[in-house]
Amino acid sequence: MRDVFIFVFVMSVALSARQLTERPLTVPLTSPAIGYFTRSTSDVVAQLNRRLEEGTARLAFDDRSGYLPAVLAALRVPVESQMLVMSKTGVQALYTEPSNPRAILFNDVVAVGYIRGAPLLELAVQDPQQGVLFYTLDQKVQETPRFERPSACVRCHQVYSTLHVPGMLSRSSFIARDGLSLGQFGAYDIDDRTPFGKRWGGWYVTGTHGSMRHMGNAIGTGTGDQQAAISDRTLNRTSLDGLFDAHGYASAQSDIVALMVFAHQSHMTNLITRVGWEARLSSQDRPIDVTRAPLRDAVDELVDYALFIDEQPLAAPVRGTTRFAETFAALGPVDTHGRSLRQLDLEHRLFRHPCSFMLYSPAFRALPDPVRHAIYDRIWTILSGREADAKYARLSPDDRSTVLQILRDTLQDLPEQYATR
Repeated sequence: MRDVFIFVFVMSVALSARQLTERPLTVPLTSPAIGYFTRSTSDVVAQLNRRLEEGTARLAFDDRSGYLPAVLAALRVPVESQMLVMSKTGVQALYTEPSNPRAILFNDVVAVGYIRGAPLLELAVQDPQQGVLFYTLDQKVQETPRFERPSACVRCHQVYSTLHVPGMLSRSSFIARDGLSLGQFGAYDIDDRTPFGKRWGGWYVTGTHGSMRHMGNAIGTGTGDQQAAISDRTLNRTSLDGLFDAHGYASAQSDIVALMVFAHQSHMTNLITRVGWEARLSSQDRPIDVTRAPLRDAVDELVDYALFIDEQPLAAPVRGTTRFAETFAALGPVDTHGRSLRQLDLEHRLFRHPCSFMLYSPAFRALPDPVRHAIYDRIWTILSGREADAKYARLSPDDRSTVLQILRDTLQDLPEQYATR
């Protein structure tokens, strides 16, 4: 029976080099190496739960949107981060449609889902050890509100698109007028590598993006010519007036910059979780060896994504409709020249300096030392020019030197080679 709980590694070299999406983890969440539902957690929602139980925190109930405003304040989630999903997706899909979208608001570690009139708030939070955990909160007046962890969430959130670990989903497909997905006309995972024209089907999008087209705001016809649903009416919208009544929502916006940052953050979160789980599973009976597949390949894939190696360039400037871009960029940290990995470009690419701000996340900081240092080593090999593969040529000399300087000034645990100028 013990064999049932052992991680099955792909043994051939050819297979080990495939993308993580194509290499499932055949390990149950109950495995001692994972203990997804049994290990203690230290995420921000678990911390808030403890404060509520101790009486050191309270959540006020709002007549319009329930616990949403209080939860956003307690978890420091900015209203400007709001994104609106109009497709019938998620555990409360019956309550969602274009006239009553699901709002998702987020910061670096937690996303809060709200649907007007639905019985639950939904939360996805990055735990430093366990990856993404899922909570719900009843939208009814309670003397002591409590966030619960339903086990059913992983049925949809541990799939190919999440790299086979419990993770974040950001999907795009045309929808019908009732919000049902028309996936037969194409469905796509959204991250930096997704062509702009395939992003945000089933989402509301506010912001300008010039001549670039996307699938947001569009309602499909079901006739086969779904591209006809994309028009001047759906593109470059700075307001959603006439599309839905925002009464009861935190905002009337679904900021395009927030959508872009969230897409990057979601996939990076899943990569960090997958690499962490690979390390835990591989170290059950021997020390962590980052030079062996599949852990080595997982590290390489994470680094390529962190350095935006396959990012789709922007063909026109992007501008949001809230102050999300400014408040996000101001979070830092900054180097001695005032530069930060959070600074946005939005003219030719998402970030001004091509290296992920998620290197500062609690989950990345919690990776085992050998794994985190292997990631740093790989970043150094690429940015120093010692990696000869042609795909890294897109990183200019200025990009390389600037990112290295920012990392030197803002991270305290870098390997010795980073001190070399």
